[in-house]
Amino acid sequence: MRAIVVTTLDGPESVSLQEAPAPADDSRVAIAVKAAGVSFPELLQTRGQYQLKPDLPFIPGAEVAGVVTAAPPDSGLAPGDRVAALPLIGGFAENVTTRPDLAFRLPDNVDFAAGASIIFNYGTVHFALTTRGRLAEGETVLVHGAAGGIGTAAIQVAKAFGAGRVIGVVSTDAKGAVAVDAGADEYVLTEDFSSFARSARNTVDIVVDPVGGDRFTDSLRTLREDGRVLVIGFTAGSIPEVRVNRLLLNNIEVVGVGWGAYALGKPGFIQQQWNELLPHLSSGALAPVLGPIFPLERAADALKLLDQRGATGKITLAM
Repeated sequence: MRAIVVTTLDGPESVSLQEAPAPADDSRVAIAVKAAGVSFPELLQTRGQYQLKPDLPFIPGAEVAGVVTAAPPDSGLAPGDRVAALPLIGGFAENVTTRPDLAFRLPDNVDFAAGASIIFNYGTVHFALTTRGRLAEGETVLVHGAAGGIGTAAIQVAKAFGAGRVIGVVSTDAKGAVAVDAGADEYVLTEDFSSFARSARNTVDIVVDPVGGDRFTDSLRTLREDGRVLVIGFTAGSIPEVRVNRLLLNNIEVVGVGWGAYALGKPGFIQQQWNELLPHLSSGALAPVLGPIFPLERAADALKLLDQRGATGKITLAM
């Protein structure tokens, strides 16, 4: 099979298209991959900076969609089933295997590129908003990085699960249009966020922050009593620090969101999430915003674009 292989830890330039043996394991679900999601974990893995550090050489790719070619009898799946799956590694290839509990039937209205864009982003923000953030009906949610894969997923999940108002924070008007198309009620430019935070003091219930950086303190200012900032990541590169007296004086929270470690350590948790997301996927209320789609052989270009923060929506590879 054709596969993308990381041979050195020198960033996106270290990946190359090679021939590799197809994986085989009767205890796992075998999938002919049609699309693979490209996410920050893969980018970090090319530099040896992610917590999962496979031995070199390895095939990256944690999230795929495709067609089942073989499955254990007790998996509930059969050859020919269309699935989204979380193999965790090995997905940038024409074939992959995954644990049976991490493969999920795709609704007929969800294509493979969208299917490869669901589990990581929507699983993360569903966990963030419902489990860690305790989203309640009618609350106001502010989303940083609102035109990216996590951001657009957060907008849609917030709306689908009861938010009354969703505000996106983006770097350009073009990205603002992406956020609004994803379901945001309005958007704010990052260059105007400090002044917005002063005018919006005590009006936001939840801030979804996959960005970090220097806007964190302003995010705290927007929160009303019992407000929560959900810390998902640090794509801006710097990790903010919190003056905890702000939390005490205003009765607000900073909440860590570590979906992967939490979900994978609890058998059945991701299946439960999928079951809660499924009606909204089937109805179209949750519809992944797709960014550029690259052929497999251009995986390095896909990773470079992600590294440069140059895309809106979810970047995928097509087999």
